[in-house]
Amino acid sequence: MEIIVLLKQVPATESMIQVADDGLSIKTGDLKWVISPYDEFAVEEALRIREAHGGKVTIVSVGADKATEAIRTALAMGADEGILVNDPAAAGCDGLGIAKILTAVIKALPHDVIIAGQRAVDDDNFLVGSAVAEYLGIPSVALVNKQEIADGKIKCRRTIEGGTVTLEASLPALFTTQRGLNEPRYASLPGIMKAKKKPLATKSLADIGLDAAALGEPKVKVVAMQPPPQRQAGKIIEGESAQEKAVELVRLLSEEAKVI
Repeated sequence: MEIIVLLKQVPATESMIQVADDGLSIKTGDLKWVISPYDEFAVEEALRIREAHGGKVTIVSVGADKATEAIRTALAMGADEGILVNDPAAAGCDGLGIAKILTAVIKALPHDVIIAGQRAVDDDNFLVGSAVAEYLGIPSVALVNKQEIADGKIKCRRTIEGGTVTLEASLPALFTTQRGLNEPRYASLPGIMKAKKKPLATKSLADIGLDAAALGEPKVKVVAMQPPPQRQAGKIIEGESAQEKAVELVRLLSEEAKVI
């Protein structure tokens, strides 16, 4: 079974995010970088599929040099090899551009199952995994919380409003992860040591048969970035009784908040 995981490195969710001086990006100097949490589910599920069916797990990512740290973490968890596309032309890509790059890598690799996080927690696009499946011309199922593979097919369960639905597709196929699918394992010390010797190839766009023109102009551009407005201080309603406080609350909601 040839299993590919699409992985992105993102700022840790506990990081204090600050807007950079250009107003279009974030300050990265003091940030801690990690595997996007939903991609951790993807790595874990890939390892479980390999344990059940044999085969190989390959991590594919697009990013700068520091993204090798995230790939090495996935290798320490148990993945077999990694590929990083690191090219200046990829830096300004939107989700569709990244999907084109990932697709070019995957086309040169044997693949039965491709797993991606449902979204990256930095931009929340919900786009790349489904776009890769579309470019490859293979079926995809999003937001999967349980899967089974047998007889050349994958059966996926996902939550919908008011219940669940089970979908079946022929391999090769792509699915994206949801909470509840699994509990990602920690990288062990032996795993960390072994990861240092596992193959991790860094490629340019030219190495995978693409150039900047093939990516096209981004269809989505960041035009401004700003932190959410600071919340106003709360207000304590004074009164001698619950009735007095209720009357004052209604007045404030009507005259100041103007919500009633």
